[in-house]
This record gives sequence, C-alpha cells and structure tokens, in this order.
Amino acid sequence: MKYLVMLGDGMADYPVPELGNRTPLEAAEKPNMDELARHGIVGMVKTVPEGMPPGSDTANLSVMGYDPKIYYSGRSPLEAVSIGIPLEADDVTFRCNLVTLSDEDSFEDATMLDYSSDEISTAESTELIQFLNREFESETLKLYPGISYRHCLVLHHAQTGSICTPPHDISLKPIREHLPSGRYGNLLLDLMKRSRELLKNHPVNLARIARGKRPAASCWFWGEGTKPALTPFAEKYGVKGGVISAVDLIKGIAICAGLKSVDVEGATGNVDTNFAGKADAALKLLHGGCDFVYIHVEAPDECGHRHEIENKVKSIELIDRDILGRILPALRESGEPFSILLMPDHPTPLAIRTHTAEPVPFVLYRSNREGGSPTDRYTERLAAATGIYVPEGHLMMQKLLHDIDSEA
Repeated sequence: MKYLVMLGDGMADYPVPELGNRTPLEAAEKPNMDELARHGIVGMVKTVPEGMPPGSDTANLSVMGYDPKIYYSGRSPLEAVSIGIPLEADDVTFRCNLVTLSDEDSFEDATMLDYSSDEISTAESTELIQFLNREFESETLKLYPGISYRHCLVLHHAQTGSICTPPHDISLKPIREHLPSGRYGNLLLDLMKRSRELLKNHPVNLARIARGKRPAASCWFWGEGTKPALTPFAEKYGVKGGVISAVDLIKGIAICAGLKSVDVEGATGNVDTNFAGKADAALKLLHGGCDFVYIHVEAPDECGHRHEIENKVKSIELIDRDILGRILPALRESGEPFSILLMPDHPTPLAIRTHTAEPVPFVLYRSNREGGSPTDRYTERLAAATGIYVPEGHLMMQKLLHDIDSEA
C-alpha cells in the first residue's frame, strides 16, 4: 500500500461575495478532488487544539500525526532546522520576516503594508540579512538568512517568554498594539527599529523601489521557540516517507521527523510554483522505496493572506490538475493499492487575511475500498453535512496509515 497526503495550505475558506457567496473550494473546477470525495470518506477535522494558535506549524504537525500539545516547541526552531542552523538546548529562536512598513517618522506609528516585502527574492534578502547580521551579531545573538522573506534570529543562553505577533495577522493594520513585549520585547523592538534605519538607503532597497517593488523596510520578529524533539516518523508509524514543500517550516518538520525532504526546482510557495514538478517528485519517491509522501502546497494560504480571490481559486485548480491529475493515473497504472488523505491544514479566509482554528474538510480515499460519504464534491459545506467529525487532527495519520475508516 502506498500513502499520500495532499495538503493544500489554507485551502478552506468562508463564502466570498465576489464568488457568488461560494468558497474557493466551491468555485474551483477540481474534478480529481471531487472524484476522491465521491468514492472516499468525507468529513471535518479539527487540526488546531483548543487554546493553541492556528499557525501552519501547529496545524501541519497535527496533520503529520504529531499531537501539537505534546510536540510543539515553537515555529522558528523548525525553520532553523531546515536552514541548517545548529541549535543548543538553551537557544531561543525567532522567525525574522523582512517586511514593508509605512514611512511614518515614529516606528510605532507605522502600518504593516506587506509581511513579505513583495515576495523579496532570496538573493536580495540574503544580502540584507547578512548586512544586518554584521551590525547586530554578538556572542549571544545571530541572524541567519533563509528563503525569500523568511529568516531566523537565534539568541544563545536564553529563555522563552517573549510575546510577538505574526506579521501576516496584522496586514494593513497599525503595528503599535502588536509590538514585541515580554522577556526580550525591548531587545527585539530595538533590533527592529535599528533595522529600519539601516535598511532605508541600502542599495538593494533603492533598486527595488526603482523597479516599482516594495522595499524590505524592517525586520519583524515572531514565532519564538526552542529546539524540537519529534519521535521519528518511521518509528512512530512504521513506514518510510518523504515530504515535498517549498516552505522552510514544513521542511524542518520533515527533517526533525526523519523524513526525506525533497527540493523541487521552481517550487516557490506561491501560485507560480512548480505544481507538476511536485507531482513528479512525489511519484519518484513512491517508486523509489518510500511508502508515504506528504505534498505541501503553500499557494492557497499565500493567496488568502493577500486577498487574491482569483488566484486562490486558481491555486486549488492547479493542485487538482497538475498534482492529483498526474499522480492518480500513475498510481492506478502501477496496480498497487493506495490511500490518499486530501485536506488543508487550517482555513485562511480571504475576508480576514489570516488563519483560523476552525475544523477543515478532509477526504480519506482508498483505491481498494469504496467510501460511505453521501457527497459528490469536495467542499466545506458538503463535508460538514456528512456529520463525520474527527476532534483531533493528529488522529488522521493513524486512520490513513493503519487502515482505520471509523468516523471518530
């Protein structure tokens, strides 16, 4: 048996007036997802435990079969592992976004214009982070470059207890009420203010402005955490597997879980990502000794954060056509039975541009068994109407891998 998780990050949504009060899943043409729904088990699952933030970190840990209440130690250390940063037990890490702020005289009066600095390129952002690190680095502090706008700050011999806000939660909002506080709040705010002054006239930003792009105006720190410790996936579930994602966070989870993390050329994390390349990479893993593959596509989430209605629908259609549309025929042709779990990690509603902790729709399909859910399409409304509800997201991996089709 081969096992596949098709994870459309942030794919679930609310009805959108511009789509005739349909959700993107309802508006999208997605014959492969709908076919899986017709022949599989369809329901709703809660991926984010009560009281925990609805981040892609907690939600993807959950979908990957790790109870966040037990295994979650913060978002940034998972990204640090992916970047290759060696962490000690007393290191505290933070995600460092390069963001675009409005240009008020006072830092506190600025507005969060763009949490990604117009999707700044990795080459540009690496130059900026290395420049800032030369100004900031000390025996207890270091900045590390990552991918695009996503970078990492490590505090050595430190403790947790800082309070930070994800920048995508405050898009187009004033930042004054969302500045760092708690244990290292003053230090983080000072670094953010200094970064704003240092980056203002940097040649990279001047060139971006000349090209009509938003500048990387400041660092923004969030996602505090400490070194993670995940039980190896093969030990926990008894199968070898791999993960395909363009996002450091997901790659970090894979590495911590002992899963093979595969890089795909042209995978960007956006609607222009190499969808077909991800499908081909998944098939290569499945035909090359892996029994389990987790395909993560960030595009629907990014479109939700940016209120890109048409692109969110398009990203779902491309997942359906260029990933499922390539994988399903190949798996059927192989003759070996297979199971697919199709779901988002969390909703990223276009109306609010950030994540929510509400349950999400899932399909559990087995090629050698007909499901029993009376629905002909994969949508939030129809999944909820089946009455099937899984209260803890980490249970879905047991259902997928251990051939459990019970409703709870």
